Amino acid sequence: MFSVEVGQEERGTVLVLRGELDFDSAVQLDEAARGEPAPSGGKGPVVVDLAAVTFCDSSGVSALLRLHRRLSAQGRLLTLAAVPPTVLRLFALTGLDRIFTAHPDAERALAAGPAGPDTATGAVAPARQNREETA
Repeated sequence: MFSVEVGQEERGTVLVLRGELDFDSAVQLDEAARGEPAPSGGKGPVVVDLAAVTFCDSSGVSALLRLHRRLSAQGRLLTLAAVPPTVLRLFALTGLDRIFTAHPDAERALAAGPAGPDTATGAVAPARQNREETA
């Protein structure tokens, strides 16, 4: 069973995903993200916590990309937290590690704040977790 829990923090919004992110559940992520109440007038980052995701297929990745595009159009940052190694590998194989920023946990993702994309180039840190942070 898949679930999305939306939490509001002072620094941004955290979407905690649990279960399998696949064709059947991707719509739940889309709906939760659309209904996400925007803190600070929609300026804060949105963190997707994947710690409890047990499986992610191409439909799940597409849902994350849709969310990334929607937030980017609003001038907001999407960051990922606690990305499972299998999903990190999928991102590396598909080149999505150049699109998504990943942190070891949601707290560190929120602490990173809006400094994710390089405003001059639009580049985003690769979706790999910093070994120093995870040690």
